[in-house]
Amino acid sequence: MPEVYNKPPLTFEHQLDLLIERGLAVQDRPTALQLLASASYYRLSAYWYPFRDIDDTGNRISRFRSGACLDDVIGLYEFDRKLRLLVMDAIERVEVAVRTRVTYHLAHSYGAFAHIEPDNFHPNFNHAKWLQKLNEETSRSSDKFVRHYRSKYSGFPTLPVWMATEVMSLGGLSFLYKGLKNNRAAGFEDKKAVADFFNVHHRRLGDWLHTLTYIRNVCAHHSRLWNRELAIRPEQSRDRRWLPPITPRNDRIFYILLILRHLLKATNNGDDWQGTTIELLGDLADKEYCRLSMGMPDAWEDHPLWI
Repeated sequence: MPEVYNKPPLTFEHQLDLLIERGLAVQDRPTALQLLASASYYRLSAYWYPFRDIDDTGNRISRFRSGACLDDVIGLYEFDRKLRLLVMDAIERVEVAVRTRVTYHLAHSYGAFAHIEPDNFHPNFNHAKWLQKLNEETSRSSDKFVRHYRSKYSGFPTLPVWMATEVMSLGGLSFLYKGLKNNRAAGFEDKKAVADFFNVHHRRLGDWLHTLTYIRNVCAHHSRLWNRELAIRPEQSRDRRWLPPITPRNDRIFYILLILRHLLKATNNGDDWQGTTIELLGDLADKEYCRLSMGMPDAWEDHPLWI
C-alpha cells in the first residue's frame, strides 16, 4: 500500500544544514544558501545524486561519499546548463535548414500554397488537424510579415508556404514532414527529396525530427540533459556506427549529439558547434560516471560519426 507523503517544507538554512549533516562539504555558506534560493533543493538533488554513497546492496543512500563537495555539484549543474544551450543552438540550425528544404521542395513541386492541399500529402496524414493548428498559430502570430500579409491580401490565415513554415513550431514541421508523400512507384518522393540533403534515409529523418522535438521541449523547460534517460528515443539503426559498442546506447544525450553533428554537416555550419561541444564535454568526460551517464564511449572524440 502506498505511504502518505508527510515530509515538511524546509527553510533554505535547514536544507543546507541537512546536506552538511549528510556529509556534503560546503566551503562558502552564503554562496550555498544563494544557490539553494535560486535553483531549488529538489532541482539540485539530481546533480548531487552521483556523489551520494552506495550501500552494500548497491543502492544509493542519503549519506554523501567521502570527499563530496558542493563545488562539484555546482560544476555539474553549470555543465548541464551550458550543454542545453549548445543543444538548443544546434536544433535551431537544423530546424531552419529543414524548414528551408521542405519549403523549397513543396513550393517548386506544388506551388505557393502547396501545404493547404490534402492531395499533396499521404492519404493517412491528418491534414485537416495539422492545418487547423497551423492556422491557429498563424492567427496568434505578431510577426510583422504576418500582419503585413493580413492587411494586404485575402485568405488569411492562409499564407504562402514560405511564410507558413516560418510560423510553424518544430513539432508542426516534424508533423508536416511525416505527412509528405513518398512512393517511388507512383513517382512521388517528397520525403526523400528533403532527406537527401542531409544524407540520411527519409524514415530516419522523420524519426530524428520527432526525437529532436522532444529534446527541444526538454531544453525549453530547463530540464536536465545530463544523466537523463530519454523518454522518446531514436529508433535503432542497422548501421554499426550507431550500435554498441561504438555507440553504447540510444537513450542518452550523446546519441542526440551525434544526430545533431550528422545533420549539421550538411549545412556546413556545424564545425564551430562541434568544437565548442568538444571543449565543454572534455571538462567532464574524463570522469567515468559522467561519461557513462551520457552514453559516451571511452574514445568518444574519435567516434566515426563525430569527426
